[in-house]
Amino acid sequence: MRKWYCVINPHAGSGRTISKWDGAREVLIKKGISFSEVLTEHQNHATELTYKAALLGQRNFIAVGGDGTVHEVLKGIMKCSDETGIPSESFYLAAVSIGSGNDWIKSTGAPNDIEGIADLLVANSFSVQDVIKVEAGKAECYMVNCCGIGFDSHLTQRVNLQKNQGKRNKSIYAASLIHTILWTRELNGTIRVDGKVIYDGAFYCASFGNGRYCGGGLQLVPKARLNDALADVMIIPKLGFFTILKEGLRAFKGTMAESPIFITSRGSVIQVEADKSDIVEVDGEMEGNLPLTISVTGSKINVLAAEGLL
Repeated sequence: MRKWYCVINPHAGSGRTISKWDGAREVLIKKGISFSEVLTEHQNHATELTYKAALLGQRNFIAVGGDGTVHEVLKGIMKCSDETGIPSESFYLAAVSIGSGNDWIKSTGAPNDIEGIADLLVANSFSVQDVIKVEAGKAECYMVNCCGIGFDSHLTQRVNLQKNQGKRNKSIYAASLIHTILWTRELNGTIRVDGKVIYDGAFYCASFGNGRYCGGGLQLVPKARLNDALADVMIIPKLGFFTILKEGLRAFKGTMAESPIFITSRGSVIQVEADKSDIVEVDGEMEGNLPLTISVTGSKINVLAAEGLL
């Protein structure tokens, strides 16, 4: 049996993590799963804790929280891998999802309950996922699930700001959406996939995915797969608000790629240049500014997944 290092974000899930973790802990013990645990105290602390543990020989990590916690744990793993040369394939990553969106596990097929997670851990049910690097201005990180610019990144920034101010109710999402619609302006730029220009002009939003879900279950890049060695692209051009709203309903159905007005593509290297250094979100966390390069590295990492899904 592997021994797991549980990195727990007590602020995830509107502060519900600690109360839910007590029950999760009991389930892991009952199932005979060996683990240690540590609480994060501030933003990027999960990255620091994971990195230090990896340097000391730990290879098995469980992120307890939301997608942002998984993102930070992956950053710590890859920081160790990049600095030491230890292959990313040596690491194992799972999640006990107690966040707001929990979108990454939807692509892995892992259940959103601790009993199911524990059963997969006991069964050693792992698949490999692509390691995708993101360079946003001077910042570098790795994308476990999705990345966005334009409307996407500004909405994420607004929601995170509300959370940092101690606001935890669901109304912050509606309020943030209205604020973003009123104040976010289009970007003008060029988007390349594997060196080929796929879009040049004004656009409201561009999303890039390793996993296909974001925003609590929306499918902006419905053809994205975690292990196909490709990153998927979806661009919303500058169009009338009601046209975008009507076609945007496809995100709930997984039919965005069938829209006649949205631009979709996929490739191993995606580059974005724009007329201003706008903000970039990765896995729901603010990570630098444009210009943006997303690269499928060719490396893999082991992730907990339903058998045969990836």
